[in-house]
Amino acid sequence: MDIGTANLEEIAKALADGLRGIVSAHKPEFVSQLLWLLAEGRPVSTERIAETVGISREEASAILRESSGVELDDKDAVVGCFGLSLMPTPHHFRLGDHEFFTWCALDALFLPIVLNQSARVESSCPVTGATVQIAVSPDSIEGVEPAEAVMGIIVPESAEVCCDLRRAFCDKVHFFSSSEAASQWVAEHAGGSILSVENAYALAHLLLKSLF
Repeated sequence: MDIGTANLEEIAKALADGLRGIVSAHKPEFVSQLLWLLAEGRPVSTERIAETVGISREEASAILRESSGVELDDKDAVVGCFGLSLMPTPHHFRLGDHEFFTWCALDALFLPIVLNQSARVESSCPVTGATVQIAVSPDSIEGVEPAEAVMGIIVPESAEVCCDLRRAFCDKVHFFSSSEAASQWVAEHAGGSILSVENAYALAHLLLKSLF
């Protein structure tokens, strides 16, 4: 069963409490600028990050290496940042002319808001294997196929998120082809909740408001 608006606010607060430590370690401006650079569709070098943000290469390198919110390649270039990634995951994410992936289902809903661009999401239901397709704009959900698709989410402890964002949170947030499929997953995962795609999008807005 989908959860209500009051619970959405509680979930957003719990997630923000865990993510705030990662974001504040960089400052929100660092996170947003890094996302915009990566949204150009190619790895972002440490040198370019340092130049764009206005810090030394050494400082930029230290921030990136210490953060669980970024993904680096073997040349220490950023290939993933707070949910947006060039590396394959189950969540395909088309932004403009560029193909990306997201770390989890919720990332695919809040990134269009942050980047102020429409996106198309294609994700595989972990229970049925069916493809879930969603069209997202910075202001609304434009389309969902199948119409009965939902999102399942487990909210971790704040301390776990700071240590390992993807393992603690992202790996536990998925799109499902139906509430029945999501219910099977929730039954096997303590603390799981099911949200309609519209409520999941509302959660993305609440989370960003809490963080920034």
